[in-house]
Amino acid sequence: MTEGLGLVGIVLVSHSAALAEGAAELVQQISGGATVVPAGGTDDGGLGTSTARIEAAIDDAETGSGVLIIPDLGSAVLSARAVLADLAGETTARLVDAPFVEGAVAAAVAAGSGADLDAVAAAAEEARDATKF
Repeated sequence: MTEGLGLVGIVLVSHSAALAEGAAELVQQISGGATVVPAGGTDDGGLGTSTARIEAAIDDAETGSGVLIIPDLGSAVLSARAVLADLAGETTARLVDAPFVEGAVAAAVAAGSGADLDAVAAAAEEARDATKF
């Protein structure tokens, strides 16, 4: 997507490549320059998650300040956890339990303002309590 050097990067993990890409496009436009990378679908283009895609997205999103990973549904969490276990000690990436779109928007705004990984994760998690009206 774009390179926000020094800002926390964001990876959106979805079972659908189209959903991950669409959410990343939306979030990127309001991110304030943070890097937002989609990791959706399987390696053969189907529905599901790919640990290889997640790992590549983490690499793409890392600019030196860490990476926040936001999954959509259950097995996306399991796949992201598997990647983080494999990368233990090699990356500063964190998986967060947050609403997919609202959490990604809140995280991107925080990241774009220069917040650190802890603050970006907190912003994503707090989005769960945001009301729409």
